[in-house]
Parts: sequence; structure tokens; C-alpha cells
Amino acid sequence: MTTTFAAAAHAFAAQVRALPRDGWAGPGLGEWDLRALVGHTSRSLITVSTYLQSTAEHEDVTSAADYYAKIRDYASNVGAADIVERGRQAGLALGDDPVATVDALVVRTLEDVAAVDDPLITVIGGLGIRLSNYLPTRVFEFAVHGLDIARATGLPPTQPADVLAEAAALAARIAVQVGDGEDVLLALTGRAALPPDFSVV
Repeated sequence: MTTTFAAAAHAFAAQVRALPRDGWAGPGLGEWDLRALVGHTSRSLITVSTYLQSTAEHEDVTSAADYYAKIRDYASNVGAADIVERGRQAGLALGDDPVATVDALVVRTLEDVAAVDDPLITVIGGLGIRLSNYLPTRVFEFAVHGLDIARATGLPPTQPADVLAEAAALAARIAVQVGDGEDVLLALTGRAALPPDFSVV
């Protein structure tokens, strides 16, 4: 999983390098402009390095799918406005040279990951999770938001096939975890349509 995470991180950095310099204030996703969307995506690097500085006393989350199932309640309590604002702040934190900032984040985060084995870390909501179960959630975020960035800019996606495969497989596992597995399987095999605005996260 470390290899897939590294591939996803490098692909994100390549995507940021390809963005037009005059497009940062353009549309991103929902209430986010492109800078906020990229900033939010960069948190998949920042949180890894930050959480590696913590140690959890117990393992509350035992898989990447379990993480998303548990984080649903936390996200609903935080509220959409707070999530939007956090993305905007992350965008501002990219500074005057977002490309250099993202490149530096990739280098630092991959160095941090390479320096440890599989620690039990504390993540959002105070949950304890193994690094090996947390990294797939970051791969998922890179894949999904990489597609968001591509759609917002009209540029081709950059995430490699193994990243997309891991993200798609995790989406299916999340669906099963939250009770939507049958609906998703029927949709993927052309037997039924998913409801409007359906999401596993």
C-alpha cells in the first residue's frame, strides 16, 4: 500500500504542475474554487505527516472501509460549512507557489512514511487506526479529487491504473460496510441504477 500511496501522491503533484497558472480562482468543486479543491486534496499529504506524530492507545478502526463508515457520523457533526472553510484555508496555505508547496509536501510525507513501520496513529475524531489502514483512505482521496480536478479544468486525469483500482475496490467495500453493497453491485453490473446523488462517503 505504501507503493500505491506514493504513486497517488506523485500523480497528484504532476496534476498540480499541469494546472494553468491563471486558473486558481476558477471553479473547483461545489463552493470551492480550484485553489481550495487542490488545497483540500493536499491534506491527504498533510494529515499523514501530522498523524504520524501521534500515538493511539487503542485500535478503533480496523480497515479503510471501517474508517469511512465511522467518519460519516463525525462529518455530519462537523457540518458542511466547516468542511468548506477547511478546504479554503488549505488552499490559502498553498501560498504563492502551490506547485512548489505540493512538491515539498510529497517529499516530506513520503520520507515520513518510509521512516516508520506500521504505527497505531490517532486520526480525525480521535480514532485509532494502523497506518496501513489509513493510507488506502488517502489513495481514495487522491483518486476521487484527482478526477474532480480533471473535471474542473478539462485536463486529463493523471492517477495511474493501480490507484484507480484500489480506490474503486475501496468504494465497493465501503458500500458493503454501510449496507449499500447490493445496490452498488447491481449498478456495476447494469441491473439497476443508483439513486440521484448516491455516494458511499
